[in-house]
Amino acid sequence: MSRIASWKNSISIHAPADQVFAYVDEPMNYPTWLPNMVEVRNVIGEGIGQQYEWTFKMGGLLHRGQTVIVEYVPHKSASHQIIGNIDALWEYDVEPQDEGTLLTIGVEYSVPIPVLGRLAEHIVVRELGRQFDVALQNVKDVMEA
Repeated sequence: MSRIASWKNSISIHAPADQVFAYVDEPMNYPTWLPNMVEVRNVIGEGIGQQYEWTFKMGGLLHRGQTVIVEYVPHKSASHQIIGNIDALWEYDVEPQDEGTLLTIGVEYSVPIPVLGRLAEHIVVRELGRQFDVALQNVKDVMEA
């Protein structure tokens, strides 16, 4: 049994949309802006079908998994299917604005309740939301520097 949880938020960035997209779209950049992303490796391909492996630290433990891009609109959006301890679909979208770009990140993940227990489930859901809030701010900081 698992529970589906989701999070979505946006941030305005004073940088061109194509530059913001190029930065968030490059898997090797993930450790620079996604909190607790330790490593990305074995990146194969581009756009739909691109695959990569990753190591993520959560709860003091290293978690490994892989991701496949399942939807892709160049310079606009991408959806990543994550296969690991917590299966997820995360997506990002860039939208040009008058003074820059609106970056939106959303994630929907399946939390394995029997493995974690109810209390741990709430902690994981809250922590992942905080990490994505920090991720948005990290992208903004890099792009506006």
